[in-house]
Amino acid sequence: MAVTLLGALLVLGGLVLLATPPIWRGRLSDLRRTSAAEPTLEPSRPGAGFSLKENWPGLALVVLGGALLLVDW
Repeated sequence: MAVTLLGALLVLGGLVLLATPPIWRGRLSDLRRTSAAEPTLEPSRPGAGFSLKENWPGLALVVLGGALLLVDW
């Protein structure tokens, strides 16, 4: 039971680590734009994308948690 709980916590922690940078990256719409009547959700520049270099801790936690969940199954 404890291994299952630990695995689930590791998976959830890894997902939080993967989701945190895009959430805190900044606003999607550019409020300084005056040509549009309403602001849009389109970013003014392309997104940073997914890189293993930045996201390896979150991926490692997800993989480790998944392995613990499979071991306990």
